[in-house]
Amino acid sequence: MANNLIRFNPFGDLARFDAFRDFDDLFKGLRSAGSLAADGAPRLNIEVSENEQSYVVKADVPGAKKEDVKVTVDGNTVSIRVETRRESEQKDGDTLLHSERYYGVQSRSFVLAQDIDDAKAEARYTDGVLALTLPKKASGNGAKVLQIS
Repeated sequence: MANNLIRFNPFGDLARFDAFRDFDDLFKGLRSAGSLAADGAPRLNIEVSENEQSYVVKADVPGAKKEDVKVTVDGNTVSIRVETRRESEQKDGDTLLHSERYYGVQSRSFVLAQDIDDAKAEARYTDGVLALTLPKKASGNGAKVLQIS
């Protein structure tokens, strides 16, 4: 059992620190502190899946109201825009002791491989998740092969 003991050196990481090597590691913990963007706003995390008839997109938009979410489809480009408002107050009787407000707009655009039939596209928002069903436009016979003369 004594062979399993390891001597702990509290300054071991500092002794091996090189300011120009692995500079990004210094900030790694700050960036991965959750699903927040640099300004403290929630990020729009998306998941895109595809079948033969359509694309299915799921986007996490926690804390947003349905009327604050806007989805635009233009050909094969999909844009999601969410306005977020958050207010919190702490009162002791009539005296306001602490108040925080946040307003921000998050947006995400992406391009799909095939055009979307926007007349048949559907969007649902339930429990902080936006679900899009985006049917593919029926294309003719696929790509046209040009004859070279």
